[in-house]
Amino acid sequence: MSNQTPIDQLTERVERLLLRHEELQRTNQLLMEQVQALSAERDSLKSRLHAARARVDALLDRLPGQHNAAPEAPQDRP
Repeated sequence: MSNQTPIDQLTERVERLLLRHEELQRTNQLLMEQVQALSAERDSLKSRLHAARARVDALLDRLPGQHNAAPEAPQDRP
């Protein structure tokens, strides 16, 4: 058995819990920074996609005789 008093055992356990808490706080902060960076990247990609779609739509509108045609189904590409 351990020669530690119950108070010493409790103190040791509390210290371990405090260290674990600090570790989890650091991990949480890093994860929040990752979420923020990924959200910004997603927003940028969505904006670029919207701009690209607008350019494609404008090009399609310029094609002669295509205004009332049904859009073609996408083809599988290698």
